[in-house]
Amino acid sequence: MVLDKQGYDELVMYLTQNLALFEKPGEIVPGAPTVMELIEDVIAENVIRICEQHTELTTEQRSLIVREVDGIVYDLQEVLSSVTDQRVTKEQNAFIEEFAGLVKNLFDSAV
Repeated sequence: MVLDKQGYDELVMYLTQNLALFEKPGEIVPGAPTVMELIEDVIAENVIRICEQHTELTTEQRSLIVREVDGIVYDLQEVLSSVTDQRVTKEQNAFIEEFAGLVKNLFDSAV
């Protein structure tokens, strides 16, 4: 659906261009989730939005979306493996939110 498309390749490039955000210290809000917790939460929220906004999706299509999103989360976990257990900084939070929105846009365009 999206993993084999150019848009996903561009999204991965965008991530690699912004890896410096995850290599430098930044301001951490008290009670901030870990990088991986935030990724899982915002990606899950966007999957729910996709399914709510596209009521015409069949069960099979929804399952495909979930499988592909699992692949995306796995890719993120691999790329960010050295920082997944660290508390997210404000800058990282903003990037992860934006990245998740771009993932949603890829799926919106595909359905």
